[in-house]
Amino acid sequence: MGAPQQAGSAFGERLRDWRVRRRFSQLELSLAAEVSARHLSFLETGRSRPSRDMVLALADALDVPLRERNVLLTSAGFAAGFPQRPLEAPELTAVRVAVDTVLRGHLPNPALAVDGRWDLIAANGAVPLLLEGVDQELLGPPTNVYRVSLHPDGLAGRIVNFDEVAHHLLSRLRREVQISGDDGLADLLAEVERYPSVRSLPRHLDVPADVVIPLRLRHPEGELAFFTTITTFGTPVDVTVAELAIETFFPLDERTDTRLGELMPSD
Repeated sequence: MGAPQQAGSAFGERLRDWRVRRRFSQLELSLAAEVSARHLSFLETGRSRPSRDMVLALADALDVPLRERNVLLTSAGFAAGFPQRPLEAPELTAVRVAVDTVLRGHLPNPALAVDGRWDLIAANGAVPLLLEGVDQELLGPPTNVYRVSLHPDGLAGRIVNFDEVAHHLLSRLRREVQISGDDGLADLLAEVERYPSVRSLPRHLDVPADVVIPLRLRHPEGELAFFTTITTFGTPVDVTVAELAIETFFPLDERTDTRLGELMPSD
């Protein structure tokens, strides 16, 4: 009789954490998940155990990431519901082909694929142009985009508008920590916030007049200026695919476009 109560309590604690993280009251969550507020209260305190469908309904209402939905399921005594296959798995062949197609097709512009903790998974032949001068220890494996971008021995000294870019990256990482509840991302945030290049940032910056915050990078062949887009996979049911993202770099000006064509001719 003790094990079910422990499982219920573990689930209830995690459920409450996610409800608070999403800033839902018990009433708001009960309405969103179509469950009585009383039953929801019992679930959080461990007085009631949820069904598998109830766990998934609550996770859906709270927009819990797939990785953490598995944690909710196992904490309630159920098997994980969402597989986490390695990208090399046969079942993910179509995903690998899609990633490779996007990366190759974006040449001569840089493009890269990262996992949920911003570790580099794949990159096209133009990405090394961005990484010239980066300390080899930062290039891993794994190569983490945030470490490379914000570390003093990484790109921090080469980014012309470092204050703007760093503020944007830190804001994005803090938001992802809050949204995902991922301890690995929280550890990464704590690490980069200790970097001297980050600690010396001004606390507030004026909003730039640009349409997007550019990345202006010093390069031996002259300054390169980019804006970036991030693409994710729609309707994933695999943790690896859900956390996979492709970041593509586009020239911000004609000079950068010309330089990239000279430095990295397309196939």
